[in-house]
Amino acid sequence: MKLRITEIFYSLQGESRTIGLPTVFIRLTGCPLRCQYCDTTYAFKGGEIMALEAIMAKVASYNPRHVCVTGGEPLAQPDCIALLVELCDKGYDVSLETSGALDISKTDTRVSRVVDFKTPDSQEMNRNLYENVDFLTKNDQVKFVICSKNDYDWAKTKLIQYNLTERVNEIIFSPSYQQVKAQALADWIVADNLPVRFQLQLHKILWNDEPGH
Repeated sequence: MKLRITEIFYSLQGESRTIGLPTVFIRLTGCPLRCQYCDTTYAFKGGEIMALEAIMAKVASYNPRHVCVTGGEPLAQPDCIALLVELCDKGYDVSLETSGALDISKTDTRVSRVVDFKTPDSQEMNRNLYENVDFLTKNDQVKFVICSKNDYDWAKTKLIQYNLTERVNEIIFSPSYQQVKAQALADWIVADNLPVRFQLQLHKILWNDEPGH
């Protein structure tokens, strides 16, 4: 069993429920989406074919507690499902960052899934697979990358339409880097008393979005 890997590295988690915690990241190569704000375009192509055993050995070398499988879009590679199972079986606290465009129903329920809802300004809104909502649990999170007030208003409607606050552990609203002012998004959330977590991407603040962080 093999997967195409862009990079495996150890850093601080920059977002989601384990933000700030040391984490091993496994970045899988390839993504069927082209979001206009994508910050990992280098993961679209290339990468290195690695056997599952080699991936697990690299992860173990860091002796981590937390492991994040990301991309690209990890679920675009079918063997990602087996990778998630193997990581959970080894006792790691495993998270999956996914675009929300591919089926999450076959992923291990021990995995904390961070599922994006693509907003209108992402230019990939039509790729949202809303059937995934039925498989979300309190172990999961939903993330909206907000590019504008229009995106914010759209995201608010989705909270209600899909009853997201009752389905998942938490909902993240993150300002798109250099596209909407972070303070503006924070003010909108406070003004509306919205039950979401405002979150900046820590890795962009610390390392200016350099690969390997």
